[in-house]
Amino acid sequence: MFVITGVTGQVGGRIARALLAEGVSVRAVLRDAAKASTWAGLGCETALAAMDDAAALADAFAGTEAVFVLLPPVFDPTPGYVETLANVAALVTALQQVRPQRVVALSTIGAQATQDSLLTQLQIMERAFEALPMPVAFLRAAWFMENTAWDIDGARSLGVVSSFLQPLDKPVPMVATADVAATAVRMLREGWEGHRVVELEGPRRITPLALAAALGRVLGRDVVAQPVPRATWDALFRSQGMANPEPRIRMLDGFNDGWIEFEAGCEASLKGTTELETVLRGLVAPANA
Repeated sequence: MFVITGVTGQVGGRIARALLAEGVSVRAVLRDAAKASTWAGLGCETALAAMDDAAALADAFAGTEAVFVLLPPVFDPTPGYVETLANVAALVTALQQVRPQRVVALSTIGAQATQDSLLTQLQIMERAFEALPMPVAFLRAAWFMENTAWDIDGARSLGVVSSFLQPLDKPVPMVATADVAATAVRMLREGWEGHRVVELEGPRRITPLALAAALGRVLGRDVVAQPVPRATWDALFRSQGMANPEPRIRMLDGFNDGWIEFEAGCEASLKGTTELETVLRGLVAPANA
């Protein structure tokens, strides 16, 4: 039995479906009871647990071989990352109590960075999980190609991708969630001792200029990338409802300035096989249906 958290998201859902297709027993952990019937219908056991509820998590993790951990994303965190600290504390308590044979946790490129940013939340998780007694693996993934979904409407209507990633000719490590999920499935089924880190990106790094060109090909129109001026970010994010945009701004600075990078460097990272244009076609197709 493998336990998958974050099963309603892109990565967790792909992992659960892939394991089911391989004939593996899966327990899907959900926060919303209304969504449990869908996963039960696919053949999963289901368990209800909020990620800050240690007792419910321990029940969900009980009697299993491996657990996949995906922290709930907190894009507008309370200063001090209060939400993430609560989630991580509950996860550690549950895992220490149940002691599955191994744990795979989705982390991020730059989790080792000394500068504070939105990605510090994954560093908090990594450091806490390092004290767990069972084998733990951290899958540090690059920027998701699927983040481009936010750019499709502007590209389609105006022919513009407004880019926070700058300069526009700087290659950015990106990866498809399909490759993240496939790698996680392999890791869940492997055996290892102690702690390990796997750093994953796509087959090649992608500039914002190349991303805009690829989106143009998929949409069948000219699309250009335009930088969003750095001085406007704080006001823009606050106008969109964010109360604490500074961690997000520092994350973008980290990608742009190069201090968010794989610990072992580009040459040592594992490379996925899914191309950007494949992801873009999948994103655009539902809107065209």
